[in-house]
Amino acid sequence: MGKLKYEELTNIQKIAILMVILGDEITSKVFSRLEEEEIADISREITLLGPVPSEISEKIIEDFYNIVLAKQYIAIGGIEYAKNVLMKALGPEQARKIIDRLVKLLEKSVGFASLEKINPQQISKFIQNEHPQTIALILAHLSASRAAELLASLPEDMRSDIVMRMANLEEISPDIVKKISAVLDQKLQAVGSYKLEEHGGVKAVADLLNRMERRVAKSVLEQIETKNPELAVQVRDLMFVFEDILLIDDHGVAEILKRVDKKSLAIALKGSSDELRDKFFRNMSQRAVEMLKEEMEYMGPVRVKDVEKAQHEIVEVVRELESEGVISIGGAGGEEYVV
Repeated sequence: MGKLKYEELTNIQKIAILMVILGDEITSKVFSRLEEEEIADISREITLLGPVPSEISEKIIEDFYNIVLAKQYIAIGGIEYAKNVLMKALGPEQARKIIDRLVKLLEKSVGFASLEKINPQQISKFIQNEHPQTIALILAHLSASRAAELLASLPEDMRSDIVMRMANLEEISPDIVKKISAVLDQKLQAVGSYKLEEHGGVKAVADLLNRMERRVAKSVLEQIETKNPELAVQVRDLMFVFEDILLIDDHGVAEILKRVDKKSLAIALKGSSDELRDKFFRNMSQRAVEMLKEEMEYMGPVRVKDVEKAQHEIVEVVRELESEGVISIGGAGGEEYVV
């Protein structure tokens, strides 16, 4: 990290600096309450930290103190009371920033987590009469597995419209999220916490379809393709990755080996799991395996972007073979298909 400037710091960087200031013992207690991805993000920023100027450390501690103080004021007399007290102490602009930030944090504590605990069939009856955009927003706030179950339980003619809306979700008005969350919380009579880093997007749809039954996922993708071919391609690109070749049977792997460039395969396998390497090796002759291993050892360290490029080339070969009907790709839900 170069020379630090407070106004250029991201929230994650500020948190990382705060954790360093607070020390290992407190940081470990904070981490025990976070998701794994959040811990990984903060830890990564901590490793990138250079010297932190004292004025930045002091500013971050001050911000943290003010947020904690604002939360206490809200608990005593509500948001307006907290705002009035902070305005007198900090001025209107700073008070508004602190209150807005805190309100966003508090909004994440109600509503959507309730849906994680309820049978998908029950939820589908509850939401299927809602607008597809509302359903897309709800799915975007659920885990991929739960969203897949819920989508599969909805009427078939609704699914493609909902996932297309979900894929196109970007920034959502906090007021809308707050209203929907409040309605869910009121109707379901449950309070919990949920993660709100991402609101949908193509990756979320791909994760969702990957966890659905192959037949249902295929049907949804076909419907999307008729309405938006480009979006369907984007989803498919994210639904199958190099490691997913593990889902293909040995006959299919043998067909892949007939078409791939052996140098590209050597580079691709440099960044793969031992399990996937073994899958390729057992479908090759002993001599071919020895030559491939020699090639991998000879090339030494390989740049990550080169590995990803080689893996992408092989995935393209897999897609060609599937489109020609030569092989079938194992679908979501752990199923495997053979030719």
